[in-house]
Amino acid sequence: MPREILQPKGLFDPRPRYSQVSRFGKEVYLAGQLGSDAQGNLVGKGDILAQTRQIFENIKECLEAVGATFDNVVKINVYLTDIDKQLAAVGKVRQEYFVSEPVPSTTVGVSRLADPDALVEIEAIAILE
Repeated sequence: MPREILQPKGLFDPRPRYSQVSRFGKEVYLAGQLGSDAQGNLVGKGDILAQTRQIFENIKECLEAVGATFDNVVKINVYLTDIDKQLAAVGKVRQEYFVSEPVPSTTVGVSRLADPDALVEIEAIAILE
């Protein structure tokens, strides 16, 4: 079974450096998402809520590209540049997208992300039915 690489229409295209979505059978892997718009510009500089909302909207676009929703997500990884100050805000936004039940996750504090103004990055794994 071949791996399929997908580029959601509403997201910045990072190729050839990496791809946004990889599907292998029923498994879907989403690249770490920053709070970037369709042109690759970071939204909400200094605003953890704005960046997190944009990230979850980007994840939504990635999921829709494979016919999935947040109900298909089985795991997320969250990377924060100031975990003590940002964790509660990210959790608040996360609950807006995972409304039926929480999904397993790992949260890690990091010194910086690929964009020096990015405060948070989130990656996800989903399983198609």
